[in-house]
Amino acid sequence: MTDRHPVTVVGLGAMGREIARVLLEAGHPVTVWNRTPSRTDDLVARGATRAATVAQAVTSSPLVLVCVLDYAATRELLEPVATELAGRTVVQLTTGTPRQARELAVWAAGQGIDYVDSGMMATPPMIGTESSAFLYSGDEAAFQRYRPTLDLLGTSRWFGADAGLASLYDLALLSGMYTMFAGFLHGAAMVGTAGVTAAEFAESAGDWLRAMTGSLTYAAAFVDSGDYTTDVQDVVFNKSALDVIVTASIEQGVAPDIVAPIQGLLARQLAEGHGKKSFDRIIESIRSRPA
Repeated sequence: MTDRHPVTVVGLGAMGREIARVLLEAGHPVTVWNRTPSRTDDLVARGATRAATVAQAVTSSPLVLVCVLDYAATRELLEPVATELAGRTVVQLTTGTPRQARELAVWAAGQGIDYVDSGMMATPPMIGTESSAFLYSGDEAAFQRYRPTLDLLGTSRWFGADAGLASLYDLALLSGMYTMFAGFLHGAAMVGTAGVTAAEFAESAGDWLRAMTGSLTYAAAFVDSGDYTTDVQDVVFNKSALDVIVTASIEQGVAPDIVAPIQGLLARQLAEGHGKKSFDRIIESIRSRPA
């Protein structure tokens, strides 16, 4: 393998196109394939090679990056070319569940394919910048072999041999992102009833949320220890705050769909006798239990 070994990118949506572009600019020979061939035009103009078929695409490189809609699409594309993929490395960049990642890893191993699963913590413009992070798990030897190439896409983080861990971590991080954005939009809807623009609210919200992220390690200590004893802002205090937020939202004509579930979790903790415990104990109402 040379420093600029060939790479194939299968799937040229917004993310796939940026991945291929970054690899091309780094000097890698890049082969691209997409169901709609015209999506490859700009990359071919930059020096990429357009593959006419998936089989041609995967046999053009020792490293195959797959970035398509879902795992069903991945299997539809890869299973017919399993023979051609044997001895190569497939890095799955498609978002899916940990179960899907593990099942695909088992299939790949049975075909003699080195398999690495990935979660992309980035938007298309972030690819290839310091803000981009890619999470990986699966075949560690394959990951390390191609890490210099994968590092071009963003900061690489390795999570171990369990192919499902990168996906699990990815979805867990995304859950935090989505609920944060949803909370911001709920707040914007509230202040919007008083004529405040979302842009104005974003300034205050950004400062507040950045300050609050510093308390994540404090919350983690409660969760990891299992001891939720606190003498500040317990369940009773936070339930009261959520009650007011929900009431104020309704009074302002804003649906409480985003904040009401948190109110419900706190109500459950209170009903179970945990009123003097930390807010963080709501995790006990949502976390999985041993079968």
